[in-house]
Amino acid sequence: MQRCLTIARQAIGRTAPNPMVGCVIVKDGAIVGEGFHPKAGEPHAEVFALRHAGDQAQGATLYVNLEPCNHYGRTPPCSDAVIASGVTRVVVGMVDPNPQVAGSGIEKIRSAGIDVTVGIETEDCETLNEAFVYRILHQRPFGILKYAMTLDGKIATTTGHSAWITGPESRNWVHNLRSHCDAIIVGGNTVRKDNPHLTSHGVSDRNPLRVVMSRSLDLPVESNLWHCRDIPTLVFTQDDANPEVYKSLIRQGVEIIQLAKLTPDRVMAMLYDRGCGQVLWECGGTLAAQALRDRSVQKLYTFIAPKIIGGSLAPSPIGDLGLTEMTQAIELKKLRIQSIASDWLLEAYFPPQPQT
Repeated sequence: MQRCLTIARQAIGRTAPNPMVGCVIVKDGAIVGEGFHPKAGEPHAEVFALRHAGDQAQGATLYVNLEPCNHYGRTPPCSDAVIASGVTRVVVGMVDPNPQVAGSGIEKIRSAGIDVTVGIETEDCETLNEAFVYRILHQRPFGILKYAMTLDGKIATTTGHSAWITGPESRNWVHNLRSHCDAIIVGGNTVRKDNPHLTSHGVSDRNPLRVVMSRSLDLPVESNLWHCRDIPTLVFTQDDANPEVYKSLIRQGVEIIQLAKLTPDRVMAMLYDRGCGQVLWECGGTLAAQALRDRSVQKLYTFIAPKIIGGSLAPSPIGDLGLTEMTQAIELKKLRIQSIASDWLLEAYFPPQPQT
């Protein structure tokens, strides 16, 4: 099963809105076939693994980290391919939360007389596809908030200067994270102050959709984000936004969507409709607080650098949440800490929201 997860990760950042799936076929103690799902629209992992195994699939055991599908989408049901292959045992890491599957693939395979074991390395399987699971259950992309701060909790100096809080190793880690995401969101203030590229900076050939939220389009007409020939940029704004900036961005190839009211929840809903599975928020404190209030963020990556800036007016990573008592504080779950060169990275999850 761990081999399934390893080969599934070869498609990380490329499968949305589909999950990452790896499949391994074992016969007489040896791997005779394996494969992974490369991207939406392509065959699923089981198909590639069975093609690899050929006739050796007869009497073999098939391992897959996610339940084989049992419906027609862009590809035929994998459950049919598994049954036709002649395997005698199937080992499934986790049940597919998609209501179109949700155990029916397992039952169909069992009803064909094949021995099925479910629930192997389930926690690791769920972690690998946490964005897919969240998207299925909530009809929203999985939101990740990332920021870097000093030991005294500042993300910039009092003048707004923020380059660089963390070291090059941490920045490289973030560039890799971007390549795993389908979109990356910043606010107008980040565009004005930092003029970011919001790319993976060469650590991968994949870059996320770059998204800017700006109610009034108070944005510079020249920016690295407006260079859209290779990497698209989408700007969300409101109906009464600055018409001159609007025309300038359109001329440069920027896509603009105007909404009656611009909110993180509305933006995430529209990114869901575009097939996004995992969205990275790299915004300042004001927009981060809005995203938290809207429940648009499920996971947190905090980089802490061994530096102190000071300054009562220096910005902090999260703006006003309207909390007045310590008992109201958001208590994060599943905290993990690792060192990256001289920096520390904290990974945690926000409390889950009720299913709708």
